Amino acid sequence: MTYLFMTYTIIWALISGYVLILGKRQKQLQKEIKLLEEWNTEQ
Repeated sequence: MTYLFMTYTIIWALISGYVLILGKRQKQLQKEIKLLEEWNTEQ
């Protein structure tokens, strides 16, 4: 039973880390899109 708990803990930690990384990338892409939109309106 201990191995099962450890496995679930590791899996949830990996999923959480992946979600955090995706969130960080999404914020970065939103900043880039905003910058491109500003650049596009200036021309």
